[in-house]
Amino acid sequence: MAKQDKRTGKRKTGSTKTASTKEKSKKKNAAGGASSNGQRPGTVTTVDFWFDPTCPWAWMASRWMLEVEKLRPVKTVFHVMSLSVLHSGRDLDPSHQRSMDLRWAPARVALAVEEHYGQEQLSAFYTALGTRLFPGDEELGRSVLEGALSDVGLPPELADAGDTGDNDDALRASHHAGMEPVGLDVGTSVIHVNGIAFFGPVFTPAPKGEDAATVFDGVLKIASYPHFYELRRTRTLGPIFS
Repeated sequence: MAKQDKRTGKRKTGSTKTASTKEKSKKKNAAGGASSNGQRPGTVTTVDFWFDPTCPWAWMASRWMLEVEKLRPVKTVFHVMSLSVLHSGRDLDPSHQRSMDLRWAPARVALAVEEHYGQEQLSAFYTALGTRLFPGDEELGRSVLEGALSDVGLPPELADAGDTGDNDDALRASHHAGMEPVGLDVGTSVIHVNGIAFFGPVFTPAPKGEDAATVFDGVLKIASYPHFYELRRTRTLGPIFS
């Protein structure tokens, strides 16, 4: 029921108060309400992503995360791990050992990029190198490292780091920072987010668009359960980079 203003004699309808209350409610929801995936609007979640530059499965998972960034408030921060470090000291058959020997150089160079030029350049270099190795099907070796460095405006001679091993202690430290929370019986990629860590996921091909975001929400939910360990099925397809 409308009330009369004693000073003016006019009746108050209460509509101004209602509109004001609604406006405050909207502002409150915008500032503090949670989104459908549990994140508060305006906040950005950091996803720390450990990769070996030569792993096609890590490459596809990394492209998935960059797709997720378009639809969810997340920022992917890349870090270097190494399958060569992971398998160091293990009794491998000769062909597997040769493969591990070849993988040292790309990991060393990737870490050197981060050490000298920062995280954003590491991300750019990873994209350039992975594009050459995987969709481009270039052979792993010094020339592909130099080409990827040149692609992102970095000096090709940085590829020297792949031969010297001067940063191997730092490479092992970066590797173990990523791997220790998930254990050493998994490979790459490894993701840390919101205090949880997990291996994978493994895709072929990687999801895109809304599918990528939906998968991210689901992975986060299941990995958040502290007693969840494994969900797996036999992979019937090889790497699909399209």
